[in-house]
Amino acid sequence: MNENHNGLIRQYLPKSQSLDNITDKEILDIQNRLNQRPRKLLDFKKPDEIYSEMALAA
Repeated sequence: MNENHNGLIRQYLPKSQSLDNITDKEILDIQNRLNQRPRKLLDFKKPDEIYSEMALAA
């Protein structure tokens, strides 16, 4: 799963791009986009949906 996640991040931050100029806002935007993306591993649910379901069940 980690390698897949790295590949998803690379869609927004190519290896050739320096991370020195990335703002916190840009990182949060990427994080939100990835958390809104359905995942096969999660039966095509979004990570934030799984988190919400688990939080409600606790």
